[in-house]
Amino acid sequence: MDIETLCAQEALLVYPSFSPADALTLGLILLDMGRADNLPIVINIRTPNQTLFHAALPGATPLNDLWAQRKSNAVLTYHISSLHLGARMQAGDKTFARDGLSDANYAAHGGSVPIRLASGQVVAAATVSGLPQRDDHALVIAALKIALSL
Repeated sequence: MDIETLCAQEALLVYPSFSPADALTLGLILLDMGRADNLPIVINIRTPNQTLFHAALPGATPLNDLWAQRKSNAVLTYHISSLHLGARMQAGDKTFARDGLSDANYAAHGGSVPIRLASGQVVAAATVSGLPQRDDHALVIAALKIALSL
């Protein structure tokens, strides 16, 4: 997926406000989607300081939890999706090392999407880990569209 498409996706997926109840709604949508297709995924929705929703479906491993943490760290730092960040890194625009960050704590692999308010503020990250990175990303995007009734 190209950077322009990823930017357009992120511009469309905007909440007027975002509460713990909204996180629960989004998390349950992702949970239902994962269960319907028997996906071995971890679902995580968090702010920089608090986990609002977390679930691990059958087949997910502790490594998926680590990937979710690293991907959401990247989203909460750069304010773009982890797939978008990966595309920018492949284009040579960014590196974690250049920003003084460690690959051990950050990942630019698809599956984490910023929860952005209409004001532009990023308040949380919605993350899925356990599938190929584009599938993780697509699942979060699909759930956000449902949650936002788009």
